[in-house]
Amino acid sequence: MAEQTSGSIFIDAPAHEVMATIADVGNYPAWVAAVQSVEVLATGPDGHDERVRFVMDAGMVKDTYVLQYEWARSGLTVSWELVEGQIQTAQSGSYVLREVGGQTEVTYRLSVDLNIPMIGMFKRKAEKVIINTALGELKKRVEG
Repeated sequence: MAEQTSGSIFIDAPAHEVMATIADVGNYPAWVAAVQSVEVLATGPDGHDERVRFVMDAGMVKDTYVLQYEWARSGLTVSWELVEGQIQTAQSGSYVLREVGGQTEVTYRLSVDLNIPMIGMFKRKAEKVIINTALGELKKRVEG
């Protein structure tokens, strides 16, 4: 997979609160506009969702896909990889949290490949829009 696109945002909350929101995958449809539904397929021994099916409608791109999650013991990082998708042929991403003076810096990295040809510049721009939207929605959910 090609290099990842990334973006960061500061959220006025401790890292454990931000990660609790990220880890509550089943509630994504309540606050992530593009996620229509979520089905948890497997949960790990630590209680975190490990394999999840998403139905996404992001306007021009609609997909049903499954992600495999890996949750860091530190509680500050989660990463994922695409297991299967209809439109996506690959996806890897992560959230990395860092507490900074009462706030949490959240860095989101993402790389997505689709089964339709896309020029690299447009692909990175689309990834940046996804990242900025996701970070904005996360900030609104945690701080709201």
